Amino acid sequence: MDPIFSCHRKKTTMAEPLFARAAIVAGFVIFGAIAFAARPREQSAGDASAEFKRISAELSEARLSGGSENATLMEKALAYLDSLAISGLDLPGEPNLEGVNRGLATLASHTPPVGENYRLVKLGGTPASYAMVVNFGLGGPAAVRIYAGSAGNYGLAAKIDHFVQKDFLDSDLELVPISNSGPVFVTISGRTDDLSTGLFSAWRFDGRRVLNLWNSDLLQQSSYEADQNGFRIAYCSEVNDDRPSQCLKMSRDLYRFQSGEWKRIETADMPATNPAAK
Repeated sequence: MDPIFSCHRKKTTMAEPLFARAAIVAGFVIFGAIAFAARPREQSAGDASAEFKRISAELSEARLSGGSENATLMEKALAYLDSLAISGLDLPGEPNLEGVNRGLATLASHTPPVGENYRLVKLGGTPASYAMVVNFGLGGPAAVRIYAGSAGNYGLAAKIDHFVQKDFLDSDLELVPISNSGPVFVTISGRTDDLSTGLFSAWRFDGRRVLNLWNSDLLQQSSYEADQNGFRIAYCSEVNDDRPSQCLKMSRDLYRFQSGEWKRIETADMPATNPAAK
């Protein structure tokens, strides 16, 4: 046997363990680098969440104490919510609103989160638009953020808040989509006092901006429901001036969005009721 080939085989046999060990070491180095790189991202996400909770608590406390409102601070918190909403909307497939909203629920800065909630809802349109309903804690400010675009390319398209709409009642905000064919919705504010006094507003998103279609008066003993037939509001339409908590007549209005307009279709009287003692 040629000694040259014999020597080569020995060198190869010795080199294989060395190569394997080098590969293992390199693997640990790469894995360690990946893990090290991931930790700052996780830490950064945790820091951002903690910062958001701090700001939301501060916004609520400022409003409750009668302090001045900080538009810059509020916009910083809203921008963080925008990033979470857009990330969820840009995932492949139909947006998983339930999953996004579970994540948003973890952002509450109060336990229990009384008056504090962040919720993403689907509006009408093709492709669909989405709205984020924001309530910064008990007594704190509220806002609506609207996202439009297409799969993988959503972005903030419009917003409703007290700094944009000076007459916007940003208290304990609720939002109800009205039309599947187009992004029309109603916001409901207030309704937390003993008389459930609320303000109702209808809006339409035209793809570029939000248009205010209608605002109700402040309605005492108000409640609402929405279905395929329209939006109904029940409220006290005649108050006893001597006893403001007593309602002399209840009414119910039916509204629909038809031919590009918000219309009251009918009004009906209801039996008078008085709020239950609390």
